[in-house]
Amino acid sequence: MGHRCGLAPLRLSISIPHSRPTVGEAEAKAVYEIVCSGQLAQGAEVEKFESEMAVFTGRRYGVAVSSGTAALHLGLLALGVGAGQEVIVPSYVCTALLHAVWGAGAEPVVCDSEPHSGNIDPAGARRALGRHTAAIIAPHMFGLPAEIEALASLGVPCIEDCAMSIGANFMGRRLGSFGEISICSFYATKMLAAGEGGMVLTDSEDLASTVRQLREYDGAPASRLRFNSKMTDMAAALGRVQLARLPEFVARRRALAALYDEAFAETSLETPLDSLQHIYYRYVVKTGQPASKLIAELEREGVAARRPIYNPLHRELRRDDEFFPGATDAHAVDVSLPLYPALKDEEAQQVIAAVCAVAANH
Repeated sequence: MGHRCGLAPLRLSISIPHSRPTVGEAEAKAVYEIVCSGQLAQGAEVEKFESEMAVFTGRRYGVAVSSGTAALHLGLLALGVGAGQEVIVPSYVCTALLHAVWGAGAEPVVCDSEPHSGNIDPAGARRALGRHTAAIIAPHMFGLPAEIEALASLGVPCIEDCAMSIGANFMGRRLGSFGEISICSFYATKMLAAGEGGMVLTDSEDLASTVRQLREYDGAPASRLRFNSKMTDMAAALGRVQLARLPEFVARRRALAALYDEAFAETSLETPLDSLQHIYYRYVVKTGQPASKLIAELEREGVAARRPIYNPLHRELRRDDEFFPGATDAHAVDVSLPLYPALKDEEAQQVIAAVCAVAANH
C-alpha cells in the first residue's frame, strides 16, 4: 500500500534528485555499436532518427540539430524571421526562446501565461500581435498541451515547442504535428534523452531543406551565414532507443502522477491540472507559501525540488509584473517535485512522505 499523508512521515536516508535520465543496457549497446563503427559524427544514424521522429509525429520531414535552442533558432531563420520583426513568446518559460529570437536578429515580444497550466495565454498572444509580428512560439509547458489551434489561427506562423511534451496527444493528433514547424529537445533530462540534441519537424520540403542548409557549412559555398549545429550519430543512437521506449516512459510518468495526486489530496497543495492529455514532464504543485520556502524545507528532508521556471521572461526583460499577472503568480508559488521514469517506487514514497511532513507544518 502506498504511503498516505495521514501516516507517520519517514525520515529520508538518501537524497533524491529532482531529475535524472532513464537509460540502460539498450542505450549503452546502441552507443557502443556506433563507437565501434567509427562513424561518430552526423551520418546514417541521424537520418534514421529523423525519419522515425517524423513518422512518430505524423510529419513529412525531420531535421536533427545540436539542441532544442538550435532548432528554434534555425526554424525561425527558415521561416524568414529577421531584423525589424517581432516574435511573440510567453513569459513563463526558459530563456532559450529569447536567445533563439535574438539569434535570428528579431525582437521578442512577451505575453502573459495562464497561471494554472503555465501555458501561453491565447488572449494575451492576440493582444501582443502587431504589424511587425513574424511568428509565435508556443511551448507545451510541463507536458500539458497548449491551445495550439487557437494560436495557429492568429494569422502568423506558429512554432510548436515540444521540448517538454513529445509523446503527448491533442485533439487526436500527436504533439509535434501542429504549426508551420515544431521543435524538440533531447537534453539529458527531457522526455527523450540523447545527452544533447534537437530536431525541427515540418511538412514543408522548402523549410526542411533550408534548415538542413543552415545547420552545416562543410561542402557548401560561403555565400550566406551557416552554422555548425549538427547532431552526432552517437546522440541519434541514444535518441532512437529512447523513442522506442517513449510509451513506457509516458505510462510510468502518469502512474507516478496518479500516486502523487492521491497522496497530496489531503494537503493544501494544488496539484497539476487533471487532464488525460498530460504526460507530466514536470509535476508542478502550487503552494500556499513562497516557493523558495517549500523548496528549502524539502531539501532538508533529502528531496530536491525546484522552481519549474528560473525567472519569467518579462522580468529578464525588465518589464513590470503588473502586466504579467499569470506568470508572476505562477512563479511565486510553483514547485516542481521529482517525477521521472527512473524514479523507483520507494523513492516516490519518500517524496510523498517528505512533502506531507512539510505540508503538515503549514
